[in-house]
Amino acid sequence: MDFNMFMNDVVNAAREDIKEAGYEELTTPEEVDEALNRKGTTLVMINSVCGCAGGIARPAAANAIHYDKRPDHLVTVFAGQDKEATEKAREYFVGYPPSSPSFAFLKDGEILAMIERHDIEGFSPVEVMTKLQAVFDAHCEEV
Repeated sequence: MDFNMFMNDVVNAAREDIKEAGYEELTTPEEVDEALNRKGTTLVMINSVCGCAGGIARPAAANAIHYDKRPDHLVTVFAGQDKEATEKAREYFVGYPPSSPSFAFLKDGEILAMIERHDIEGFSPVEVMTKLQAVFDAHCEEV
């Protein structure tokens, strides 16, 4: 198999994983601005093809939202793939260096919390899910 075809399959599977979990995919800077300026709470998953994204972050993202409290909006950008959209999203994460995979939690377009790669890599999906739900407990309304 051709390496580029293989990587396209990996990327497409990673995209589908998070979209099937209910996250809206943002692929342009304009989509990012529109989504991150919505009123309410927004969880942004910065997706990637690394092992900790597939084995930890995406499963945590998919399962954390089945909870009494959760964000109003779920969105994702794909680091290394949709570069302009990812760069635009990172402009909202003031005070945090680029990190992927990672999660940013915003309210009315303002960053409130960040779960960075070092908070994901080396942890189990359940541990990361618990970190996400702690953010939800602190900042979200019960549904």
